[in-house]
Amino acid sequence: MKQILTRLFAHEELTQEETRLLMLDISQGRYPESQLAALLATFQMRGITVNELIGFRQALMETRISTDLAPYRPIDIVGTGGDGKNTFNISTCACFVVAGAGYKVAKHGNYGATSVSGASNIMEEHGVRFTADSDRLRRSLEQCNLAYLHAPLFSPAMKSVAAVRRSLGVRTLFNLLGPLVNPCCPSYQLLGVANLAQMRLYTQVFYQMNTDFAVVNSLDRYDEISLTDEFKVMTRHYERIYRPQDLGFFPVQPSELSGGNTRQDAARIFDRVLSGTATPAQTQCVIVNAGFAIQIMEPEKEIDECISLACESLESKRALNTLKKFIELNS
Repeated sequence: MKQILTRLFAHEELTQEETRLLMLDISQGRYPESQLAALLATFQMRGITVNELIGFRQALMETRISTDLAPYRPIDIVGTGGDGKNTFNISTCACFVVAGAGYKVAKHGNYGATSVSGASNIMEEHGVRFTADSDRLRRSLEQCNLAYLHAPLFSPAMKSVAAVRRSLGVRTLFNLLGPLVNPCCPSYQLLGVANLAQMRLYTQVFYQMNTDFAVVNSLDRYDEISLTDEFKVMTRHYERIYRPQDLGFFPVQPSELSGGNTRQDAARIFDRVLSGTATPAQTQCVIVNAGFAIQIMEPEKEIDECISLACESLESKRALNTLKKFIELNS
């Protein structure tokens, strides 16, 4: 580790294989917390390269608890977090809308870190019991189009850095890795990022993975399509900046996307969205994210048609019925 730190202090880049081996050593508890803290702080200040990030990811995927959902070709919808906006659970709502529209979703999530409530908090508020059992996950995916993968159950290597991450109290490279280590290796991914630098980084990583993707960013630094400003979308097929009005939506005020002050507040907003009783701002924000997720799987469809499919999933109550069936299967 001392040699690695010396090279990083000298602004050298590590190879993909070096970071892969480094992460494998970290996962086996071979370094003291002081060295791990120095490593994480160095990457946070200096930034991380595409090859370094891919190497770290490879090691985490090698040590993961795998689950075979690949034959279903599911999508994952997730944000990096860290935008400091404390929005309601837009991506989690969008997952149920997409599942209600008939597509398979394998949502990889965790507890909230910088927000009041993460996806796992929402699931727990609805009585969901997390599992790593492949049969249960497959049954959920088959019967309601959605399986939920609670991240800590699948990444034992992350336990080796849990204490130092807590003591640092700031975002580290492991926050960057979170969206890349869904244990089922989804065929499709909609990823929201908080800034354009992250957009460039993740886009280059996805190009090297066997994943069809869209990376989205609202230009006022939301890690999702917030409709509070113009937003950028990058896929394998195109790169474009949209205004809310381009898609028939009205601009949203940031205060309209608040996730509340408690996990119970967040769960109530989640329920209102799926039951069709949310505010217009909340509803259209979920619909537009779900629409772009659908387009990843249906690239021949225009985005307007994909948004219509998302809207129909909500209005027909299919998204709500998906939630009810999901809770029945997983509680």
